[in-house]
Amino acid sequence: MVARRKVAVVGVALSDCGRVDDATPYALHAQAARRALADAGLDRSLVDGFASAGLGTLAPVEVAEYLGLRPTWVDSTSVGGSTWEVMAAHAADAIAAGHARVVLLAYGSTARADVRAGRRTGTLSFGTRGPLQFEAPYGHTLIAKYAMAARRHMIEYGTTIEQLAEVAVQARANAALNPEAMFRTPVTPDEIASGPMIADPFTKLHCCVRSDGGAAVLLAAEEYVRDCRTEPVWVLGSGEHVSHSAMSEWPDFTVSPAAVSGRLAFERAGVRPSDIDFAEIYDAFTYMTLVTLEDLGFCAKGEGGAFVEKGRLRVEGGELPVNTDGGGLSAQHPGMRGLFLLVEAVRQLRGECGDRQVRRGDGSLPRLTVASGTGGWFCSSGTVVLGAG
Repeated sequence: MVARRKVAVVGVALSDCGRVDDATPYALHAQAARRALADAGLDRSLVDGFASAGLGTLAPVEVAEYLGLRPTWVDSTSVGGSTWEVMAAHAADAIAAGHARVVLLAYGSTARADVRAGRRTGTLSFGTRGPLQFEAPYGHTLIAKYAMAARRHMIEYGTTIEQLAEVAVQARANAALNPEAMFRTPVTPDEIASGPMIADPFTKLHCCVRSDGGAAVLLAAEEYVRDCRTEPVWVLGSGEHVSHSAMSEWPDFTVSPAAVSGRLAFERAGVRPSDIDFAEIYDAFTYMTLVTLEDLGFCAKGEGGAFVEKGRLRVEGGELPVNTDGGGLSAQHPGMRGLFLLVEAVRQLRGECGDRQVRRGDGSLPRLTVASGTGGWFCSSGTVVLGAG
């Protein structure tokens, strides 16, 4: 049996993000990809694997062509916001097995600009094909499905709307330290409570921002690490899971698929939740952060509300800094945001985050992190454990 190679993230980058009115999604893919390659210091000719989703009729074939790539390994897995953690897991497995040497993950979206220009409307649902046809007559919007799950958690465990609001308050506090975040002005629980109702119990600031932007991540086999200009961040373990499509098939609204993907990732990495220095968690809505913290094992089921109350998620003074760039609630959210979690996780482990840099109790840089993406309406999850070089 051939020994499996170690795999590292060697380059990460964001395209221009936030309000980008003069670029196409293809251009944002390319901008992020160029920056990630420059970050790694690797030549484009070494890239023999490519993964992307969400753009084009034949994604990622069209995007690869636009980027001038002719990959011999390709992945177009599309499972919503968790796509990128799942793709990173697939890429790491392919590299470890010798099927690729360097894999590029790339994403770009002009979700905000398209709405403003009238090229699309807000994403209220995913359509009425397949199993979704049985829910569509009842008016389930995408946001309403998350709101229903949050309300179930409140009923089951006494979680309060004030506790959910704390997730948004602390995300904004972290964003205030990030000069690239879309919204940096601090918010209070009262401001969140008094905002316009979107889907009970969510007011506006319980929901992610809509932005433009792209991201790219470059993974490489261990023998290429010495040629890179950056310190490697090693992929230690990963897990993925899908739980349901129709809400009627979801056994428990208070348990996300991260309960499975997280357990697998930690087991395969050989670490425990208590070993993690900070976490990057998909946060299209405040409830997503809270329930994912429970399901990853950072607190017991039903104790997420109490866990987030004490400022634990803050970069400054928090016991477990979460979404250190401000997350989808404040930094940026152009659609399938999972790749942005990986970019921020790597930058933190490399000590490149300036005022928002996470430090351990002794002042040293963090050593371990977890990035967990969620797709659909808690339909899928991908979790990746990363370690500093």
